[in-house]
Amino acid sequence: MLLAGEAAPHTGGLLALIPGTGGLLTVAALGIVLLLVLIIKIRLQPFVALLAVSIAVGLGAGLSVTELFGTVQKSDAVSMIESGMGGILGHVAIIIGLGTMLGAILEVSGGAEALSARLLGLFGERRGPLAMGLTGLIFGIPVFFDVGIFVLAPIVYAAAKRSGKSILLYCMPMLAGLSMTHAFLPPHPGPVAAAGLLDVELGWIILMGVVCGIPAVLAAWAYAAWIGNRLFVAVPQDMLEAAEEAKRAVAAEKRTSGTRGTGTGTGTEGTGGTGSAAAGEAAAAEQPVALGTVLAIIGTPLVLILAATFSSLALDPSTLRSVIEFVGHPFVALTVALLMAYYLLGLRRGWSRRSLESVSTASLKPVGNILLVVGAGGVFGAVLQGSGVAQALADVFGDAGLPVIVLAYLISLVLRVAQGSATVAIVTTAGIVAPLLAQSDPSQAHLALVIMAISAGSIFASHVNDGGFWMVSKYFGISERDTLASWTVLESVLSVAGFAVAALVSIVV
Repeated sequence: MLLAGEAAPHTGGLLALIPGTGGLLTVAALGIVLLLVLIIKIRLQPFVALLAVSIAVGLGAGLSVTELFGTVQKSDAVSMIESGMGGILGHVAIIIGLGTMLGAILEVSGGAEALSARLLGLFGERRGPLAMGLTGLIFGIPVFFDVGIFVLAPIVYAAAKRSGKSILLYCMPMLAGLSMTHAFLPPHPGPVAAAGLLDVELGWIILMGVVCGIPAVLAAWAYAAWIGNRLFVAVPQDMLEAAEEAKRAVAAEKRTSGTRGTGTGTGTEGTGGTGSAAAGEAAAAEQPVALGTVLAIIGTPLVLILAATFSSLALDPSTLRSVIEFVGHPFVALTVALLMAYYLLGLRRGWSRRSLESVSTASLKPVGNILLVVGAGGVFGAVLQGSGVAQALADVFGDAGLPVIVLAYLISLVLRVAQGSATVAIVTTAGIVAPLLAQSDPSQAHLALVIMAISAGSIFASHVNDGGFWMVSKYFGISERDTLASWTVLESVLSVAGFAVAALVSIVV
């Protein structure tokens, strides 16, 4: 007899042939295989593949059309697809959108170049690889991995050409820094999506991301130094020439803009309409970005979010605590950082409001695919939960005797190696391990460490089915064989070291 409010077990779909836990596990196995086939063999777009597999798993586990899609008429029926998509994107979309715009302003304003130039000046030629690694680490916090490569690659070319050494010595530390922040720290899609799926505060994600990520990136830098001194790869001449040509084009455009601004009586938007004002704006735009300004903009949201997370532990309920929690909410903290960037890197240096709007809007165009994949991952997780498949998987994995954090890493690692997408690996794994975590009522800190394990698994062994592999290979002129020996191993070192730290810390947290 069912208790009040308890749903009847599903018996339709594949469960009509294989009832009970065996049928649910079969549905899960077939669903994961179908997902890999659709992405790897058929080359179906991951969003479409995740959505199709979610529907197939739901029907195979006996969910009704009403449970999956709701009803045409108004009713109390809740659509799993709509609730799964909306539940995750309501939290993730705003963070990713604000973070993307912040990264674009830092990129276009020259913040990355100023940061790397300053670090190269501080560390000198001899420690150039370390300077490039720190540049990737710091600049990687607000920008996506591929954007970081695009912006920092010319600086790598110049440093490698000046030294005459292998480009691996300079690009690998930088790539390690970019990859670590992309995998472990908000506002990047992977950790943010996992935090949304497992209901973890971003402050804990930032703290554990730093705890796990710093040792991991140090290990990766050690390998980068080793392989860079043993494998010589020359600077790709065509890329070097293209970078110089792009710099000349930007300089010419600025000179032209300054010439147009003088003597016209119109100037640019918000300048007061005088030729001298326009010329002043052009001069301001030429000034390099101060390192302190870049660090302040990047560090502000991290500090605010961490302060809000721990205010509940250190402070009693009060007006001060409420204020700290308000400004430290991720939505508010990232908005504050974005407004700081608008003023300090834009308006104060001669940008028009129209330019700020254009850069912000253009930066959001590539985000659509990421949000759809993350949303489809939320749908997949909701279907796994609602159909009972997730609970069946939890029971089996629980009986395996392995800690959840180890299972999370292994599942994410296998999915990553099999289909190449880190985001798909993260959202799929989070949906699978969620019921396991619910059984033990873990702390926020422990949940954050599990997310670190999932994120670590999602970057293991980047190879030919990963777009990042080809981006690294082509941008830096590295052969496929040498890319496997350098980049693929570097990612594996980063992954294993990050997981090892997460697993060790989880013993005491």
